[in-house]
Amino acid sequence: MSIEVYRDAWGVPHLRATDPEELAFAQGRVTARDRAWQLEVERHRAQGTTAAFLGAAELGWDAFARRARLADTARRCLERLDATDAPTAAWVRAYVDGVNDGLAEGARRAPEFTETGLAPGRWEPWTPLAVWLSTHILFAGFPTKLWREQVATRLGEEWTELFATDGPGTAGSNGWVVSGERTASGAALVAGDPHRFIEAPGVYQQIRLACPAYDVVGLAVPGVPGLAHFGHTGSVAWAITNAMADYQDLYRERLRRLPGGGVEALGPDGWRPAAAHTETIEVADGEPVVIEVIETDRGPVIIGADGEPGSSAWEAVSLRYPPRVTGELGFGTLPGLLRARTVADVDAALDGWVEPVNVVQAADTRGGLLHRVAGHVPVRDRANSLRLVPAWEPAHDWEPAPAPLPRAEVHGHAVMANARGLAAPLGVEFAPPHRAARIDELLGASAEWTPQTTTTVHTDTDNPSAARLLAAVRRAAEGLSPAASAVRERLLGWDRRMAAESTDAGLYAAVRGAVVRRLAGHEAFAALREPAPYPELFRPWLALGPRVAYALETLLTAGPVPAGDVDRIVREALEEVGAGEPPAAWGVTHRLAPWQALPDADDAQWPGLAGDHDCVLSTSSVPGWTDRSARASAARYVWDLADRERSRWIVPFGASGVPGDPHHRDQLPLWLRGELAPVTTDWNRLTAEAEHEETR
Repeated sequence: MSIEVYRDAWGVPHLRATDPEELAFAQGRVTARDRAWQLEVERHRAQGTTAAFLGAAELGWDAFARRARLADTARRCLERLDATDAPTAAWVRAYVDGVNDGLAEGARRAPEFTETGLAPGRWEPWTPLAVWLSTHILFAGFPTKLWREQVATRLGEEWTELFATDGPGTAGSNGWVVSGERTASGAALVAGDPHRFIEAPGVYQQIRLACPAYDVVGLAVPGVPGLAHFGHTGSVAWAITNAMADYQDLYRERLRRLPGGGVEALGPDGWRPAAAHTETIEVADGEPVVIEVIETDRGPVIIGADGEPGSSAWEAVSLRYPPRVTGELGFGTLPGLLRARTVADVDAALDGWVEPVNVVQAADTRGGLLHRVAGHVPVRDRANSLRLVPAWEPAHDWEPAPAPLPRAEVHGHAVMANARGLAAPLGVEFAPPHRAARIDELLGASAEWTPQTTTTVHTDTDNPSAARLLAAVRRAAEGLSPAASAVRERLLGWDRRMAAESTDAGLYAAVRGAVVRRLAGHEAFAALREPAPYPELFRPWLALGPRVAYALETLLTAGPVPAGDVDRIVREALEEVGAGEPPAAWGVTHRLAPWQALPDADDAQWPGLAGDHDCVLSTSSVPGWTDRSARASAARYVWDLADRERSRWIVPFGASGVPGDPHHRDQLPLWLRGELAPVTTDWNRLTAEAEHEETR
């Protein structure tokens, strides 16, 4: 048996092997060689051991990962996979074997290991499942329920929906499928871009996986085998966005300590034993921290597990999430996607998907089209989706069977952009409709779409969410100083495009920020300015300023701030901006701010960006606090069903996670310009690595 590794002009690995298991081994090994540091950071995050080499700043995450039982849940899910789908379990193990085979070489190339003193560890068969869990545990936004709790208790029940928004930021994924009747080739296109917190190295890995059973190109999650989210087999292609479904619950628990040290929790059937033990978190350059890990019949206690010092009874919060309950993560779907030849194959494979809950689109060379939701959404009381619910009330239990999943026919084209639509019955909060509506409008303007013209959709910077603030600016005509009047006139003449070089876009952002700060400072929100009694990890969901920023459209026309005060605030914002230095072009302040486990000292290297959080080119900042963008397109793709070689893709940085490698950040210039790199599938146009034939 042999493994062949080829690279295209961008360093993207193209792997060829004799069978799926050997190919999984090759995928794990090449990923470890290219991204050893990233893989080890993700493994430690999943285990809750990052503070041991990154320091005390990571304690909050480590404690959450342990208390949420991420690693233990991954073990459970692998055990179930072993029992119900042994071939997939063996396939996952082959990937892990490959990671372990390549880690030492990858670590030698990665300077971060020397910088932190970290030695590469050993991956367990369940580690990919734990990486998947830790990557997506916050995707459903359960901390939003903590925020609603604060609004209800401090501001009033009637305002709980006032700040409705998509998680801690409104950036979300775009996706669309265009049927063959609306393309130049007569074959369908599947396109889009997942918007996530940008990490360096990137969260998606371009890769090709080929063996006699299949030949697939797509975007993998480093540390996880196969191509869960985006792939093209030649005859069928698929893509996803977050469905914004609500499938995780928070329970208010009553706990008590027994004389022998054990813990009980009050449930619908009275007091029952809770599992409890302690764990020690090692901290680089600090003292170890001991935490208590408690799990009730509802789920792991993620807030208040330690209780009050000296208290024998206390309240806490537990998290209930499907993989912990069912032992299923959906990994059995992954081999089925790789083997898919038609949308029917993709559809059948996705029936086993669990987390996260996604909207999926697919198209095939036979003219088949698919638009559906995939995942596990429990059926339970409506209150569970809104707030913390009492653990001791039986009304908040889950039904045995999950909710049915919606699907829709595709006529001409279909759009998925986290908005209220196909998945509406499954969620509470969705992204505003702006991106979905704008993509729909753009797609409807042509019946000759090609991979090249599709980039005009990816890069569209029209900002529909500006309309309400501009309407308030229009009303603010009286009593302004000449400088504020000049600001007003410029804004009213602005084309609403968030172009990086636009000084008018910079002016709009400055006025918007001033309005947000003043609204957040209004006396109506005074009660919400007090810190919430929850761990620091959840602060992005609980801080008033970002909540006001993302709900600005609503707060300009509704809410506890009187209309007269809103108009005054807008006038004051115009005066503030008019009295200061003229704002720079939008891209001067709206710069990329990727997350890195080891932050780069050269912050000035990060470029300016076009777009905004409600543009199709969704680059999200926190208006009023920072223009820096931590969320943007983690990849862009166009899958062409007429000819896979006409497909195109891009990631923010490059194929390699190794600083100094020629392919570390060579795609960044294209990504900034909105261009896409070609997908090369002709083996004769690829370069074989020196050790392209190796025996496993």
